[in-house]
Amino acid sequence: MALFGKKNKNEETSSCCCGGNCDAESMAKAETAKTEGASVKILGSGCAKCNQLEAATKAALEQLGMDAKIDHVTDFSQIAAYGVMTTPALVIDGKVVSYGKVLKTEEVLKILQKVR
Repeated sequence: MALFGKKNKNEETSSCCCGGNCDAESMAKAETAKTEGASVKILGSGCAKCNQLEAATKAALEQLGMDAKIDHVTDFSQIAAYGVMTTPALVIDGKVVSYGKVLKTEEVLKILQKVR
């Protein structure tokens, strides 16, 4: 606990969103991961809401007859590289199209039709 504006040494090092893992190498890896791999990504820790969004996205892709692989990104430095602070998030072709809520299949369908 910090009293009168004084910080503990532990508080100073863990003030970063990723727990202090924001060195140049990990951020460079996160930036390259944004452009590589699947064209549809779910950003999140792997919680129930993230899994619901992934299921809705799979269903929407199947309805449209699209054979896109869904990549589930759980690394916080990669998620932060997208500028996302609230998960779950949906990324299509490197662009964040939704964040902070679980979309229904119909909503994902509309987004996919609009983006592609």
